[in-house]
Amino acid sequence: MAYEFRFPDVGQGITEGVIVKWHVREGDAVKDDQILVEIETDKAVVEVPSPKSGIVLMRHTSKEGQRINVGDVIVAIGQKGEKYVPGKAVSSAMPVPGASNEKKKDAGAVVGFLPGSMSEVDKGIFVMPAVRRLAAELKVNLPAVKGSGPGGRVTEDDVRKAAGVSTTVTTLQAGAVKPQSEEPQIKVTKKYDFWGMVRREPFKGVRKATAEKMSLSASKTAAVTNMDEADITDLSGVREKAKAAADKKGIKLTFLAFIIKAVVESMRKPVHNMVNSSLDEAAQEVVIKDYFNIGFAVATDAGLLVPVVKGVNAKSILAIAGEVQQLAEKARSRKLDMADMMGGTFTISNIGSIGGTFFTPIINYPEAAILGVGKIADKPVVRDGKIVGRKILPLSLTYDHRLIDGAQAAAFLNTVISYLENPKNLPVE
Repeated sequence: MAYEFRFPDVGQGITEGVIVKWHVREGDAVKDDQILVEIETDKAVVEVPSPKSGIVLMRHTSKEGQRINVGDVIVAIGQKGEKYVPGKAVSSAMPVPGASNEKKKDAGAVVGFLPGSMSEVDKGIFVMPAVRRLAAELKVNLPAVKGSGPGGRVTEDDVRKAAGVSTTVTTLQAGAVKPQSEEPQIKVTKKYDFWGMVRREPFKGVRKATAEKMSLSASKTAAVTNMDEADITDLSGVREKAKAAADKKGIKLTFLAFIIKAVVESMRKPVHNMVNSSLDEAAQEVVIKDYFNIGFAVATDAGLLVPVVKGVNAKSILAIAGEVQQLAEKARSRKLDMADMMGGTFTISNIGSIGGTFFTPIINYPEAAILGVGKIADKPVVRDGKIVGRKILPLSLTYDHRLIDGAQAAAFLNTVISYLENPKNLPVE
């Protein structure tokens, strides 16, 4: 029997991708794990491996540069001479990059999903994001719904029937309804406005994903920003001494590695654990994380990406610096896996490398806080009654006031500053 290989719902708000490069054509023989296609999502460019050996009976019609939606069959694989009939084949989905694919499930199940990316995985139910959202709105238990779509897939009509709602209308975001049979309208785009000529560009990819993430944060958090300065003159000397040893190992030792470590050492103190938390609004519970995964913003040609350094509490500053360097290079070349950008508990945004001092970074929801790092500057300060030149680092902490009070935020920032101003407490190795 033919084997349908689908583009899965991997969570993170991803509903589509763009074909970057096809590596196979219909009729080609493929081997297990052979690369079939490269797909660019809002988050990364991923190489999709074949789930099994066989002949490519069907390939998705999208050409390079065109879109492919979650749930679409990427390829159908079977035996030579076999005919592929859509909807009458074993169906599975592509593994998430970076996730273990050792335990492949049987026909009808989804392979290699990251934990929590799809609540119906264990029951073998494939659900599109829009269908899952509709089920949540109508309070329908998806595992109890019998799917009428291809391969037993649950459709929006199935959800409406289960909820006892008419299937002749489609709910709009604005709350209005329209008949499903309504004809699409022709869209007219003008190349000018009242004042002159204009140019339009598609709002898509990383920029669109960033906009959606920022809008979500603005609507879901009560954001406040505290600002302060750290005297990192001594830390600068420590870094300079350690740079030579780091260079020999091919590691660029930046201040960011020290800041990441200082943040985590501060969060590990019980008094500051709310900084490493999130709010579960549905359960009305505060979720305090006992693991420390720090994201850091990387500016790329495609837009802003946030890779995550995992398990910072168990790593040395040199190890953190090496991982930051590798992840930043992968981000700029669009080679990040989805797993590289998941699991963050706190984020750091550094505009100091391109100038700027204080700013109000936007919380990477559902995290509770984000630290903004400004440009290091030599400033005159008073020490022991004398004016001396010191290296000063601007810091801006934005936090969700629903979880963290102003006094708590100020105390946490003071602890971070204390670590940065006393680098003996931040061993490099």
